[in-house]
Amino acid sequence: MMTAAVPWSDVAARLRPFVARRVDASDVDDVMQDVLLRVHRGLGSVADETRFTAWMYQVARNAIADQGRVRARHPLADGCEAEPIFDEADAHAAETLLAACLTVFVARLPSPYREAVTLVELEGMTAKGAAELVGVSASGMKSRVQRGRARLREMLDECCAIALDVRGHVTEVAPKGSQCCAAATTARE
Repeated sequence: MMTAAVPWSDVAARLRPFVARRVDASDVDDVMQDVLLRVHRGLGSVADETRFTAWMYQVARNAIADQGRVRARHPLADGCEAEPIFDEADAHAAETLLAACLTVFVARLPSPYREAVTLVELEGMTAKGAAELVGVSASGMKSRVQRGRARLREMLDECCAIALDVRGHVTEVAPKGSQCCAAATTARE
């Protein structure tokens, strides 16, 4: 366990050039803050003080890798600010319309899938709890939920044109045909 006080300015001075060579200039401060926080939290786990420097650089490499994964998953995090595509009223209207469609489509699912989706997705039960209630295995319940979701997605794709923003939020829902999702067209009016 580390017994000596850690001179944080020395740690930061040693790690900053290492981090700066591996991330964008705009991210250096964020990654450094993450590294210093991880080092501080992990000090108690360092058993061999002679390995502190190697451990510290490994913590920095892990933070750099994590930051790279975040960038890959969220491309807008690279400094570009997203412009709002819609206002709150439009978003609420789109979500209401989609909820009306989903209600109709869940009711149209075959019984085992309807039951699984209702219990797990709508009522918030765990797959294990729903499986015990219905009398199937947990993996069987998970399969039913996945197949039910897939069928719902197919029905939605056939019926509605759904526009999403870059973060995956619904911005617009428009029924494709007059007979698709009758609840959605009445909810719109």
